[in-house]
Amino acid sequence: MLRCFLAMRWCLVSLLCLAGSAHALTAEQALAMAAGETDDRVAAVQQAVVEPSDRVAAFLQALADDAVRVAGGKALIVKGDKGIDPVTGAEVPVPADAEDIINNNRMRGEIDTALAGLALFGKDEALRMAAAKALTKEPDAGRLPLLDKALAQETNDKIKTQLELARAATLLGSDDAAQRIAAAQALSLSATPDTRLLLNERVTVEEDAKVKAALQAALKAIDGQLAWGERLGAAFSGISLGSILLLVALGLAITYGLMGVINMAHGELMMIGAYATYVVQGIFQKYFPGAFDWYLVAALPLAFGASAAVGAVLERGVLRFLYGRPLETLLATWGISLVLMQLVRTIFGAQNVGVENPAWMSGGVQVLSNLTLPYNRLVIIGFAIAVLLGMGYLIARTRLGLFVRGVTQNRPIASCMGVNTARIDTMAFALGSGIAGLAGCALSQVGNVGPDLGQSYIVDAFMVVVLGGVGQLAGTVYAALGLGILNKFLEGWAGAVLAKIAVLVFIIIFIQKRPQGIFAVKGRTAD
Repeated sequence: MLRCFLAMRWCLVSLLCLAGSAHALTAEQALAMAAGETDDRVAAVQQAVVEPSDRVAAFLQALADDAVRVAGGKALIVKGDKGIDPVTGAEVPVPADAEDIINNNRMRGEIDTALAGLALFGKDEALRMAAAKALTKEPDAGRLPLLDKALAQETNDKIKTQLELARAATLLGSDDAAQRIAAAQALSLSATPDTRLLLNERVTVEEDAKVKAALQAALKAIDGQLAWGERLGAAFSGISLGSILLLVALGLAITYGLMGVINMAHGELMMIGAYATYVVQGIFQKYFPGAFDWYLVAALPLAFGASAAVGAVLERGVLRFLYGRPLETLLATWGISLVLMQLVRTIFGAQNVGVENPAWMSGGVQVLSNLTLPYNRLVIIGFAIAVLLGMGYLIARTRLGLFVRGVTQNRPIASCMGVNTARIDTMAFALGSGIAGLAGCALSQVGNVGPDLGQSYIVDAFMVVVLGGVGQLAGTVYAALGLGILNKFLEGWAGAVLAKIAVLVFIIIFIQKRPQGIFAVKGRTAD
């Protein structure tokens, strides 16, 4: 069923009315399409669209809208209490005994397909291409004359190629074995899931050995091409998941990797960033609807600032009294995470809230027939790289980064050199918390935002930091991307649950063999 064309119907009618046609709808054709057995009605519809006209398009649209009645051996269009002659377009009275037309599912599907087929003769190239693709998915021998006529007048090479594929798909059901073989060979050049489905359906009922061999050869060629799309799709999904894990783990790499604080509230700091994005979205929807597509740019600093402020309060109010006591730190931050989740439930409610993608993040890039790269995922990958580079520069090249590294490596000596270690602790923890807020802002673009958002990623984030090597930024990158890609490839082989278990087992074994992670700290500090 070609339901995707329902919204285009009136557009098609308008195009045909503008184009005009020398072929008119006859009263006999209208009656044949409206009354009788379904097979006869289907044949009448297919015959009518071979010679399209504005009257045919208008009558088909009326049939689709259940606005056709039959009385006195004639079909008429009824709008409100007025009747319209489908042949002349003149207003006519509606007889009291006029009977409604009942369209079953098969008839509705045929009408939808016919309306789609009429788009082949419009001026809009995008509409013609969409119609050709739709007819490829639903081949029918009765549409061969329509396709032949469209091919004869088509000037766009890409659309003509798609029409030839639609014609080949139709000829798969031909009585001529030679035509079926030629159709299979032509379809083997179209490596799409829809084409594979058509060939699979045909090969199960094909009795001719030569035709069956041609169908199987075409399927093999298509499967070989589609396999690359599936592999690249799994790789991209893995990189996408890895970039999300990287964003989540970068903040933890500071608070846990550099400062040694086991912060179980890290996920809730991400959640705060996501809700900050939701608030900015609401403000733009209400006060700046014309600039809505740029709300995400305004949300980034607010998400960072909100999470950083909460992190600074957390460090100053609780954690500074617990340095060097990991168990108490873990329990305290776990309790704080529960408080933050309940606070969010109180303010925003327990249900998830939706954060919309800006227009420039909607859609995707069609790379292969079975591989589309969503813009929102591409933007998040780029954003993760930007945050990584910014964080690397901050830690390695700035005065704040120097102080953070000095305090984490040797606090007494840093204090003797005049560094305000308490202030550096607060700033470092606020920085890690702010990066968590940026991760929450990014996550809001790929899923719903709810009070439990952080709980889905906190364990994975700790695994990334530990696997990469505590305090090693490069290790965090390798671990995030490696776990993301490994998880996605295992999902395709064993399913999501078993993939999670397999990844966890792998990490446990790896840490047993190499406790220091992928990148070990070198030199005397390793002891």
